Parts: sequence; structure tokens; C-alpha cells
Amino acid sequence: MTEHSKYDSRSDTNSTAHAAKKEDNDPMEERRQLADRMSKIKRKIIVMSGKGGVGKSTTAVNLAFALAKKGLSVGLLDVDIHGPSIPALLGLEDQKIAGNGKVLFPVDAQGLKVMSIGFMLQNRNDAIIWRGPMKHGLIKQFLKDVEWGSLDYLIVDSPPGTGDEPLTVCQLINDPYGALIVTTPQKLALLDVRKSITFCRQLNMPVLGVVENMSGLVCPKCGTVVEVFKTEGARAMADEMGVPFLGAVPLDPDIVSACDNGVPYLSTYTNSRSAQAFETMIRSVIEPDAQPPNTMRENTMRIAIPTVDGKLSMHFGHCEQFAIVEANIAAKKIGNIEFTTPPPHEPGALPKWLAEQQADIIIASGMGTRAQGLFEAQNIKVVVGAPCLDPISIVQSYMDGTLENGANVCDH
Repeated sequence: MTEHSKYDSRSDTNSTAHAAKKEDNDPMEERRQLADRMSKIKRKIIVMSGKGGVGKSTTAVNLAFALAKKGLSVGLLDVDIHGPSIPALLGLEDQKIAGNGKVLFPVDAQGLKVMSIGFMLQNRNDAIIWRGPMKHGLIKQFLKDVEWGSLDYLIVDSPPGTGDEPLTVCQLINDPYGALIVTTPQKLALLDVRKSITFCRQLNMPVLGVVENMSGLVCPKCGTVVEVFKTEGARAMADEMGVPFLGAVPLDPDIVSACDNGVPYLSTYTNSRSAQAFETMIRSVIEPDAQPPNTMRENTMRIAIPTVDGKLSMHFGHCEQFAIVEANIAAKKIGNIEFTTPPPHEPGALPKWLAEQQADIIIASGMGTRAQGLFEAQNIKVVVGAPCLDPISIVQSYMDGTLENGANVCDH
């Protein structure tokens, strides 16, 4: 079955899904409708993970449930198109979408407004075989056409990685409150989580923090936490990447039972060690007066890195883009990263342009003495001879004092 026919077959089976194919395809009108819908939602939080199987959807469900339990109005959007888990985690696998031909109505679950492609499947074993444009269209429909109403929070459960789905959500909602990133303690998971943090920084999205899930196993007999995997890896990684660490949630057999039974873990096991860890994480996320935690304030410097294919360019004048990295030198923490295309390379153009970008330092591999003088005339410090690494590694090494400067490969 083709992508198009697969989509149509679901729409024909459930007439309410015809809202997905509204006749009004005016791009300006669609943008207006989307902006109007999103303006009624105070905070949008995207739950991400670099790797699958780390408990991301479980975290999203329990975060949404805990917020609703506090009397807040909460929506839960599942944008994992190929592996929607939210219906099963909430016992909603038999629910179908309702609508009136103009809007779609979210499914109600214990006070949560829930939407997932799982509600559109004729059979729960159906495979969604779609490319990027189809997924983009459906996610836009979920944001624009679903009657979310006025919400305090919209929690978005995204699939693992940094692909179409989280990118589409970030682009469409425009003003995310931040990303909550879930990992497990293993080195392999932590490597992929770093990519998620870099993804957020490249999109200028605040990172609310990192949660270390499955951090030890709670013994069902004595309650002792046994280290199945090594722990504290996420804390060290968060410190290194300059983002908050929100806590470690032990793996509790009762979490597995709750998921299998389709009920939020926090709705039943309120006094367990894992529940307390969840609550600590949630308090950190919803503190009303808190600013996005990775916002840089004092002691911030803007460091410019000329790049080619995501790594340092051998010559600053031949780069494809500049990475402008905000770095808190005193705290040795990295903030936002902007990737921007420089103007055509002409004598004196780049120093003036980087001064307009408010750059304080340029770290390059090669740079002639005349160019160094032009940068210094713009009050931009020059560091040359840097290795061909990615911008985050270069800036972190610079702040740590471990940047290995080699020879200046340009002497003109």
C-alpha cells in the first residue's frame, strides 16, 4: 500500500479524520490558524531522547499526569509516528479520534487531553510507512486542527533521535518552553544524548534538563537500589555540557506493571523512591518563576568558530558557516549555539561582520597576521592553531584550558 493510500484508508474508515485534508490550503491562513492555536498554550515542553528504550514516553506520561494532578490544564501529544506508545501507556488503545469535519477532538484520559496517530489506526499492528513530508503534514494537523483549547502545558513525546519529528515540532510551535532529555546511565545512550543537546542549541531551544532513567534497580523484596548499569553518568555529562541535571529515577518493577496496565505510575505508587525522583524532576521543570535553565547571563562571551561540514575549517575565510557559541567562562558552561552564513570573503569584511554579531573571540586553525590585526582592531581576540574538531569540543577545551593549539597553517 502506498503512503498516500494508507493515509486515505484511515481517513475513509473514520470520517472525522477528514479534518486532516481540509480544503483550505492557503499557507497564510494555515499559519494564522496554527499561531492562534499555539497562542492559547502557555508552555510547550518537548520530551526527547538520543536513543530508544530509555523510558522517554513513560517520563512524558508521568510528567503530564503529575501536572494535571496539580490542577493544571495539560495536553499530551504523541508525535512518534512509527512507534506511538502513549495510547498503550494510558490504556487508550481502543480509542478513536472524534471530530466535526473542521477540528479534531483530543481523547480525554484522567484529565489529560491526548492525541496520537495510534488513535487513527484501523489495527494496532498497522505499520506507518511514511517519509518526511507525510509526517510533517500530520504533526502540523495535530498542532493546528486539534481542539486543544487553553492549556497551561502541552507535553510533546517525540521519537528517539534528532530527525523529522522533533524538528517539525520545534519549527511549528515556534516558542518551546524547553526540552526535557531522558537518558539511561550507559555510555552508548549518553553519547546520543549529547547530540540531542546539540540539536536543541542549534535550534535555540532551552534545555530544561537531563533525567537519568533506570538508574539502578529497586529490589521488590527489600527496596534496596542495585546498580544494574553504572550510575551518575548523566550527571557528569550534564555538567560537561552545561545543562541542569534533574535527577535519577531508579528502575522499579512497579513502573513496568503500571505501563503494562495502562495507568500512570504516579497515579498509584506515590510514595516509592522512583515516584519521589519523578516529583523532584517535575518540581524543577514547573517552577513558575524559573527562567529556562540554560539561559546565559553574567560572564558570557560569544566565541566564533569557522566551520566546514560541522567541524573547524582549516582557513577561516573558506568556511561554510560560523558557529557563534555563547560560553560562560567563569562557570565553564556552554549556552546557545547559532550557525550563521558569513558574507562573501573580502578583505576586512569578516572582522566587521563578526563584530556586528557581537563576537568576543574567534578560534581558527589558520589566519594570517594581517587578518589577525583586523580582528583585534574590532576588539575580537584571536586564537589560532586549533584542531579540526566540532565547535562544542573546541569551546569546552578552550574554557577548560586544554585546547591543544598547533601551528598556524596560514602565514599570509
